[in-house]
Amino acid sequence: AEAVAEVLAAPESTIILVEIGSDLVGCVELTKHETCAVLGMLAVRPELQNQGIGRAIIREAERISLDELAAKEIRMHVLHMRNDMTSWYDRRGYQPNGERAPFPYSDERVGVPIRDDLEFVVLVKVLQ
Repeated sequence: AEAVAEVLAAPESTIILVEIGSDLVGCVELTKHETCAVLGMLAVRPELQNQGIGRAIIREAERISLDELAAKEIRMHVLHMRNDMTSWYDRRGYQPNGERAPFPYSDERVGVPIRDDLEFVVLVKVLQ
C-alpha cells in the first residue's frame, strides 16, 4: 500500500486502470522522463490473460505517451531471463537497447528474491 501511495502521489506518474463492467482487470503505470515515458506495473488478471487485454493496455499507454506526455519513446525493464515476456514485447515493437539495470535487491517492496542473478534488460519502442 505504501509503494502504491508513493506512485499515486508522484506528479510525473500516471496509473491507468482497466475495468470490464465494475471489475478491475488490468493496470499499467506511465512515468514521464524528459523525452520518454517509462512503462511499468503492467498487469492483467491471470484468468483473463491471452484475451487481448494486455495488448489493448499497451496500445493505450503508447497513445497517452505520444499524445499527452509528448514522449518520443517508451522504455521498460524486463527480467533478462523472462524470454517469454521479451518475446511478447518484441512482437509489439519493443527492442532491447543494450542497457541492463540491476535488480533492486535491497527494496523490500519487491519481495524476497530466491535467486541472486536477477537483472533487467531495457526494452525501447520509438513512438510515431
